[in-house]
Amino acid sequence: MITFQSRRFPVDCSIAAAYRRCRLALVLIMLFICPAAVTAAEWSPLVGRLTADGFDNQRISRLFERPEVTFEPDSMSKKIEALIKKKDRRSAASCPRCREIYQSFLRPGIINEARAYARENKDSLDRIASKYCVPGEVVVAILVVETRLGKNLGDKKAFNILASMALASNLEMIRPYLERDLITARTEDFARNRCRQKSDWAYNELKALIRYADTNGLDPLGIPGSIYGAIGLCQFMPSNTTIYGIDADGDGRIDLFTPPDALFSIGNYLHKNGWTCRIGKNKQYKAIFAYNHSRLYTETVLAVASRIRSGRSVAMAR
Repeated sequence: MITFQSRRFPVDCSIAAAYRRCRLALVLIMLFICPAAVTAAEWSPLVGRLTADGFDNQRISRLFERPEVTFEPDSMSKKIEALIKKKDRRSAASCPRCREIYQSFLRPGIINEARAYARENKDSLDRIASKYCVPGEVVVAILVVETRLGKNLGDKKAFNILASMALASNLEMIRPYLERDLITARTEDFARNRCRQKSDWAYNELKALIRYADTNGLDPLGIPGSIYGAIGLCQFMPSNTTIYGIDADGDGRIDLFTPPDALFSIGNYLHKNGWTCRIGKNKQYKAIFAYNHSRLYTETVLAVASRIRSGRSVAMAR
C-alpha cells in the first residue's frame, strides 16, 4: 500500500486516496466476476489483523496462499438478507419451507435411526444424564436436527466461510450477491452497520477456529462447516469449543466430530444454559432455545426427543 505522510505534498494525499478507491473497485470487480479468484494479496488485511493479534505471520500468510482458500460471498449475503427481513418482519415469508423442513425430522425412518443411535451410545448418554441431568433423548434430538446424526456436516470449509465473512466488512463487497431491491434508502445504513458487526463476529470465530485446529492437531482448512461456520456433529461455533467442549473419551483433545465428545459437549451446553435435575418445561424450552434462537427449532427438538423416548405421535404447535 502506498502511503504519504508529508504535509508538504497535499496532492499526494489525493493520489493515495484515489489509489485506495481504485484498488477497492478492482477487488470488487474480481469478486463479482470470479469469487474464487481472490489472491493472497487481497487477503492481506486479514493476515495483518491476525498477525497483530499474535498469530505467526509466516504461517498465516502461507495458509492464505493455499489454493483451497476461496472467497465465499453467500454466507455474508444470506446473513444480511436474513437480518433485513427479520427487521422488516418478513422472516417467515423468507423461508416458507422452514416448517416443512423441521417436520421432516419427525418421519418414522429418522426417529428409528435416532433410537438406534441412542442405543449405540447408551454408555455416553447414561453418563451425560448422571452428570448434567440432561436426558439422552434430548441430546440425540439436537444431533438429529443439527446434522442428521452426523450425516450433514456442511459442504463448505469453515475456514473459507469465516475468513470470507471477516473480509467482507464493506457492504459493497457483497452487494452484487444480494436480492434485487433489498437494499433501499431505508435499509442501507442498517445493512452497512450489520455487515461490519458480522464481519467482526466472523473474525473472532476465525481466530477461534485456527486455535481449535492448532490445539487438536488439525488442518484449519480440513474442517467442514455450516453456512455460517458452525462445526462438528453438534454444530458449535468455534468460540464455543473452549467454553462448552468436553474431552469425553480422554484422548487429550476435544474432537466434536466424534460421538462421545460431541454428545457430552451438548449436555454441558444445555447444563450451563439452565438445564438442571429438577427442571420444568419452560426452563427446558429456554435451555434448548439458547442452543439455537428459534422457536420452531426448539419445538422440533422437544418433539423429536419425545418420539425417541416413547414413540408416541407428537403434534407441533402451530
